[in-house]
Amino acid sequence: MASHFRSYIWDPVLIVCQIVLMQCIYYSFLGLWLAGVDSLVQSGRSLDQIFSYELLGFATMQGRLSMIAFILNSLTCALGLWFFIRRGKQCLDFTVTVHFFHMIGCWIYNAHLPAALSWWLVNVACMALMAVIGEYLCMRTELRAIPVNTGPKSNL
Repeated sequence: MASHFRSYIWDPVLIVCQIVLMQCIYYSFLGLWLAGVDSLVQSGRSLDQIFSYELLGFATMQGRLSMIAFILNSLTCALGLWFFIRRGKQCLDFTVTVHFFHMIGCWIYNAHLPAALSWWLVNVACMALMAVIGEYLCMRTELRAIPVNTGPKSNL
């Protein structure tokens, strides 16, 4: 009976729990980043900042600050991938899943699919950042040297 380095068993409960956890991380930290950005310019907080695609834009200061919050959130979510997913091969899957559910949430909130080019650009850039940085962090951890002999050394 051969042992496998990392044998994987299909565990749908674990996958669903990880998806829910990543969604919680995504919206919790996005809310915190938006609250921080809003405190800089003393503007009101609302769900429109998260789900309304019309607010993300280059034309207004609020739109540019919201974009910065989304980009900072992708960095925070990359850390979430590193801490909770821990597999470089799964980072892209979880990143696309998080952003797909965000797109569905925006679709439901606005009653139609987001139509602004800036919304799509920001979300594609955030997906790329989250996936690449998360994958980099996970791969660094996975490729860390594994100590083979940890016993005492004897001089002969």
